[in-house]
Amino acid sequence: MRILKWLYPGMKVKRWIFLSALGIILVVCGTIQWIKQWENNNISLFGAALLIIGIILLIIGSKQMTKSFITLFAPLYQEKELVDIVYKKRQLSRGPRIVVIGGGTGLSVLLHGLKSYTSNLTAIVTVADDGGSSGRLRQQFDILPPGDIRNCLVALAEAEPLMRDLFQFRFQEGTELAGHNFGNLFITAMTKIAGDFEKAIKESSKVLAISGQVIPSTLKRVTLVAEHTDGTKTYGETRISKSTSPISQVHLMPEECLPTEDALEAINNAEAIVLGPGSLYTSILPNLIIKNIPEAINKAKAIKVYVCNVMTQSGETDDFTAYDHIKAIQAHAKSKIIDYSIVNTGTVPKEFLKKYKKEGAVPVKPDIAQIEAAGINVIADNVISTKDHVRHNSEKIAKNIIDLVEEIRSKNAVYV
Repeated sequence: MRILKWLYPGMKVKRWIFLSALGIILVVCGTIQWIKQWENNNISLFGAALLIIGIILLIIGSKQMTKSFITLFAPLYQEKELVDIVYKKRQLSRGPRIVVIGGGTGLSVLLHGLKSYTSNLTAIVTVADDGGSSGRLRQQFDILPPGDIRNCLVALAEAEPLMRDLFQFRFQEGTELAGHNFGNLFITAMTKIAGDFEKAIKESSKVLAISGQVIPSTLKRVTLVAEHTDGTKTYGETRISKSTSPISQVHLMPEECLPTEDALEAINNAEAIVLGPGSLYTSILPNLIIKNIPEAINKAKAIKVYVCNVMTQSGETDDFTAYDHIKAIQAHAKSKIIDYSIVNTGTVPKEFLKKYKKEGAVPVKPDIAQIEAAGINVIADNVISTKDHVRHNSEKIAKNIIDLVEEIRSKNAVYV
């Protein structure tokens, strides 16, 4: 019998099994002895001693047996680390259900901050990317672009740093793989093995032990199309990001693409839905022009938060204020869609201003009065990080969102 294998030499669990069994026997004997003494009105310490010793042996045996199993499957973890991991997992599992919608670097930055507060995270990611490694793989293997998906998986990963670095590793020039990320190649291979891009993401999520889930906004191969104010059109996300003509609107080809069921379910069950941060026309809006997604967001009971960009983007949002970003989102979603907007009021250092001016980018003007006049609540804060680039501070943004959700939770609890 297979159960007898636990008694084979070298298993390192026999002693703890026997110790636990001895503990159970002593607990049973001690309980019986205590009941007999109680019935005969002849109380002594013998029954209590058997009971206490049995409980101690049972605890030691169970603890050591559990430790033996866990260190076998996770040998890199020490006992202290395991306690911290279990505690963290339990606490994060009680966190709010948050859906983040977007793409690009901005989305992964936000996810990195939010995972410190909750494991109930869902990233709904655009699949309109057609440039770089993702674009090449999309054309060669007829799959959805994996790049933005990969960034979100790594941002939510609980795996060892080496595994995260491996997924982000980019092959250098001089080889046929030049420009490709290992993670992109991994997801591509997994798609071919699993036979399905959605399954490939789920399997990759297991490899990286991510906290939450990453979902493509649609499983259709789509092309992003920008219509400019001069009447011209630009096809493809890469070309749009390089265009210099102001954009009036964007749409997808084919227009009738549908969202994934997992995306709609996550939106419906969310406590908070966060749009951005990220490129307005090429990261955020491609998700909101998918049929049924804006409708699902509007119907959801969740609070809707837009994290406005810190800097304008040349060719996409030249001279845009914070309210201009919001107006573009509402126009494409054909509804108000936003309840709160997080707007940066921090000052960008001069050395970065000079650098970004060469790229045609300036800080986004926080026109708070106009946003509030439109019926949107504003969370104004210094939310920038200026290490190498001007980006959002993931910790500050995450805390603003979590504080808002907790505030809403408290209000609802009072009314209930």
